[in-house]
Amino acid sequence: MQPTEQPIIEMRDVAFSYGEDADRALDGITLTIAPGSFTGIIGPSGAGKSTLAAVLAGAIPHHFTGQLFGATLVEGQDTCELTLTDISRIVGSVNQDIDAQMVASVVEDELLFGLENFGVAHERIDETIAAALDAVGIADLRDREIATLSGGQKQKVAIAAILALAPRVLVLDEPTAALDPVSSRMVFDVLRDLNRDRGITVIVIEQKVALLSEFCDRLLVMNEGRVALEGTPHEVFAHAAELRAIGVDSPRVARISNSLARRGLYPAGTPCLNVAEAASLIARTVGTGAPQAGEPGSVPAAAPRTGSPHAPAPRPHAEGAEPVVRFSGVTFAYPGGGASVNNLDLAVYPGELVGIVGQNGTGKTTATKLVNGLLRPSSGSVRIAGVDTRDVPVSEIARHVATLFQNPDHQLCKNTVRDEVAFGLELQGVPRAEAVCRAERVIERFGLPADEAPFSLSRGQRQMVALASVVVTEPAVIVLDEPTSGLDYRECMTVMETVREMAEQGSAVIMVCHDMEVVSDFAERLVVMADGCILARGATADVFADAALMARARVTPPQVVELSARLAQEVSPAFAHETEVSGIVDTTVALAGSPAPTADPEEALRA
Repeated sequence: MQPTEQPIIEMRDVAFSYGEDADRALDGITLTIAPGSFTGIIGPSGAGKSTLAAVLAGAIPHHFTGQLFGATLVEGQDTCELTLTDISRIVGSVNQDIDAQMVASVVEDELLFGLENFGVAHERIDETIAAALDAVGIADLRDREIATLSGGQKQKVAIAAILALAPRVLVLDEPTAALDPVSSRMVFDVLRDLNRDRGITVIVIEQKVALLSEFCDRLLVMNEGRVALEGTPHEVFAHAAELRAIGVDSPRVARISNSLARRGLYPAGTPCLNVAEAASLIARTVGTGAPQAGEPGSVPAAAPRTGSPHAPAPRPHAEGAEPVVRFSGVTFAYPGGGASVNNLDLAVYPGELVGIVGQNGTGKTTATKLVNGLLRPSSGSVRIAGVDTRDVPVSEIARHVATLFQNPDHQLCKNTVRDEVAFGLELQGVPRAEAVCRAERVIERFGLPADEAPFSLSRGQRQMVALASVVVTEPAVIVLDEPTSGLDYRECMTVMETVREMAEQGSAVIMVCHDMEVVSDFAERLVVMADGCILARGATADVFADAALMARARVTPPQVVELSARLAQEVSPAFAHETEVSGIVDTTVALAGSPAPTADPEEALRA
């Protein structure tokens, strides 16, 4: 849709702080949102993204109080002069905290609440609810109790409830944070359809930069309350140095093309944003006359690389070690329905970092709750450090297992970060002075403000506080349910490097994660689940290479894995099994006959 002259939303030199003495969360924001545009917003935690979303949706100034300067206009009207209800008829929003946004106990009632408040005619309500649920693929959940849904399913309900109100603008704050890759793409497909077919203006805050780059026509990069970069996805991701300095991730294929550009093999300023673009670029760079495997001048087909700072090196189980977690024929079903599991067999050894992957609602979180004793199997057995979980109280299991839940707010309860991180140690009987000393070491490693109240921090920082409180106890088993949700790239790397170190020190790590790039980088072994069952287990690279398995589990493999498979088939077998950006780049350089590559600052960010 061609934008009209008048923007649907305009911000004029807007600044906001949450209190008189607080730093400015927004500082001099001037921007326009054209009708029918699709805008993505990225930036590190604490950059002001959620505050910007609150201003765009009218929650500031009508819900959050603070010091507001400048003007925000919605369809030419100042939001300070409109009611929040008036704004909501134009701008619909989905917040980070889905549980706080829910008002009903049943899915249908959640959608019904907004429609009735907006005075939608009764004869249209049933059709409207059905269409909204269908749009996000959850028609089968219409009669389910919200309390029985997974985090990802709740996210879809929240989006459906807003879609039912048919706003002209959608503002979504990390709408896919709890969704699996296929569901995340489905949500963006829905947003694109709404944008193209109905002309709805879409504004999305996201950490999944590859998705944003594919769907958005414009990107804003936030940093320290300001707009640091702005442009099309190709324009923004060409600024590799600025993004690195800010701490924003780039799509893996953009890293590849930017690295090749620095080697003079590709024009600078036009990065690739998807696998198809990268495959075409590399095919042209290598040339049709590139030698195939076994021919003179060819590059041997690669084996999986383990020398990168993140790529997991498979380790043999400790000599004579027993599994610290063992599932034997485990079955569990919720009384009211939900993500049940059936006949699970699993062994996790000390020092392993095991990823559990699969679409939303397959029972991954249920499996983690069976590990920490919050659920007990209806049949079969779960043994932790040799003890059957049905024979001991949860407090005893907690001596061996520490858990990071999807929502960090569910496990924060203290007034300062220092007290929060030390709390778990004190519960174990560690003296206060020692607990505080150990807590401060972890706090310093994570770069957290020790004296701040946890709930005054951003969503990503609260996630890091919750993880710090888990790591500090040095448990035998660490259960991570979406540990990187809501984290910026730097925080993600800090968290996952810490988790990897815990594994190297002997903790068994079980990680449920929908970020396949993180899974590829850090998990040495994968368990693939679908429909409450385990479909497969194996080394991470082998599992991701099984296209039929990935399709069956509705898992999208990482960009580099998908690219290497395509290049191995279409360009040269030398690309087979590459799982790292550096491996793709090095093989391309070698096949193109260029000099040996030198250290690349694009990959130095990951060290």
